[in-house]
Amino acid sequence: MDRDSAFYSIIDYTVDGPGTQQELVAVFSEIQERWVRFYPGYQSARFHVSTDGTRVYNIVRWASEADYRNFVDTSDSEGRMTAIRKALEGLSGKAEARMSGVPTYTVVREIGPGPQRVDA
Repeated sequence: MDRDSAFYSIIDYTVDGPGTQQELVAVFSEIQERWVRFYPGYQSARFHVSTDGTRVYNIVRWASEADYRNFVDTSDSEGRMTAIRKALEGLSGKAEARMSGVPTYTVVREIGPGPQRVDA
């Protein structure tokens, strides 16, 4: 694996069903478009929903930790957090954040496709 210098924020929610999953993805997509995606170094936000309808992961990729830190330091965090609170209040179902601490990560290892390893 080439060194992945990207920096990630992984946002994790528990929800009460597939309908709430779709609503949460829709409102968080809007938040990304209005509050985040235009910052230097922002690369993408990927939304993953569990097949059982109970979880939503939003994986936000930044070019570097410095780009993420610049976003944190210069963005309207209060406005964005207010938008998130209002979005959550507007859901027809229940969504609960599951993150503890700061949800930021770097990749340290990845196993890609290749031949099967056979130990002698």
